[in-house]
Amino acid sequence: MSGESKGALASFRDEIELPVFVGGAILTILAIGLIAARPTAAGKALTTWNEWLWRELGWIYMWAMFLAVVFCVWLLVGPWGSIKFGGPDEDPEFSYFSMLAMLFSAGLSTGLVFYGPAEALYHYSSGMPFFGSSAESAAAVPDAIQYTLLHWGISPWSAYLVVGITISYYVHRKNAPIKPSTVFAPFIGVGNLDRWWVKPLDIGMVVVSVGGVAVSLGFVVTQFLSGMGYNYGVEVGNLGTLLVTVGLTVGFTISAALGVKKGIRRISNFNMYLFGLLLFLMFVFGPTAYLLTAGTQALGGYLNDFVSMSLYMNAANDVSWVGGWTVFYWAWWFSFAPMIGIFIARICRGRTVRQVVFAGLVGTSAASFPWFVVMGGSSLWAQQTDRADLLSVMSEQGMSVAGFPLFESLVPFGNLFSAAYLLLVLTFLITTVDSTTLSLAMFTTGGDSNPSTINRVTWGVLVGFLTSLLLITGGVSALQDLVVLLGLPIAFVIALCVVGMILELEQVSPVLLTERYGDDTDDTDSQTVAGYVANRRPLRGDADD
Repeated sequence: MSGESKGALASFRDEIELPVFVGGAILTILAIGLIAARPTAAGKALTTWNEWLWRELGWIYMWAMFLAVVFCVWLLVGPWGSIKFGGPDEDPEFSYFSMLAMLFSAGLSTGLVFYGPAEALYHYSSGMPFFGSSAESAAAVPDAIQYTLLHWGISPWSAYLVVGITISYYVHRKNAPIKPSTVFAPFIGVGNLDRWWVKPLDIGMVVVSVGGVAVSLGFVVTQFLSGMGYNYGVEVGNLGTLLVTVGLTVGFTISAALGVKKGIRRISNFNMYLFGLLLFLMFVFGPTAYLLTAGTQALGGYLNDFVSMSLYMNAANDVSWVGGWTVFYWAWWFSFAPMIGIFIARICRGRTVRQVVFAGLVGTSAASFPWFVVMGGSSLWAQQTDRADLLSVMSEQGMSVAGFPLFESLVPFGNLFSAAYLLLVLTFLITTVDSTTLSLAMFTTGGDSNPSTINRVTWGVLVGFLTSLLLITGGVSALQDLVVLLGLPIAFVIALCVVGMILELEQVSPVLLTERYGDDTDDTDSQTVAGYVANRRPLRGDADD
């Protein structure tokens, strides 16, 4: 072994936080290994638990997400938005476009290409209990798009931002380590984040995070293989699935190993250009007037019904539809929140709270809303006009294949752009998983913002291997159910983040109380809730206590 290799291994050994790294890896392997060993039995048990969860505790997911949205909107418009991550004169590390591209690619992109052409079509065919429109009716078209916008709009990004803003604030203003347990800093102080009793949270976040990534990777590998089969007639067995997953793993591992500037940023920028090109082509060559009409009504309904839809449980009837769609989505976003929160903290230094929230809420929605209106609306139009029988294709080959015949039926040189769509699937996968792999590496080192290449590669290989195992054994659907269960504790974490940041930011820029307190940037005792009370400073003219 060369001296350079020995040095790299020594650096890896020195940087990792052993209990978190080893404990998280072992628990993740055990959990996914048990599902892969008995996927049918695990699926039945997890489905039973989830059905109970939907009935009895689904409201927790709904309220946690709604609370996150309200808090993020306040950060966007209120005085706390001017608070800066870092020093007052510190310049941002990345351009605003690059930051937005990385956020968008990391947060929702794999789901966009998977569900973009298919989700609204599925809602249209099955009906939605929130609306009174009949399945497969003209009235169901804007309703189907509207519900898709709920699932992919500002709500998921609010969950990411609440965790990301909390971690970013304490990392860049209080010198806290960049790891999930930093969300507890408002309550326990930065100095206690290295205590042994905090480490179980970071270990648990490893398990939740790898589970969420494996679900996403499983979706996109399935879509990639479906696209290869649909476009080129390539059918692969278990060995082919393993090889494809390994190949994709190599891709996102290389990107993560290159780091943010050389790897993730460049591929994210490329993603945005290709994404924009395909969106433009479908809008121009698709049913443009139909899309504008249906999209306008769907967006208006989304804005008008947002509160009702966000808290809708179908309590008078069967809650399974809400559980299988909205609760699953919210749990999925919750499982991603620690990783994306870590990634936000890594790229936001030098930005204000408002700039980051604007990028997350407005910037990403400005990209995802047109995508779902155009892709989902085009699918609905093609189905209604018999231009393409996408429901039959989905019934035979699954939701993952819907986008390929859509491009072939509506866009000139459809085969070419169907292949470009397949490329988008691949590159969005790489940017999503490499950012989450980087996050895993960061919070298994105790908070190092630049973990070693070996650390990143280790997590990339582990995620790829476990996903391959699930795909071959048929355990991905069972893991989806597990993600819903694992999302429950994250719902409480998000609520704690909101409470903790309100208490902390109220000291920096008071808006809730009439008394004013000084900036606590250098006040170590005020890093806890107890410090909030102990460090109160009366207004000039107030009577001394």
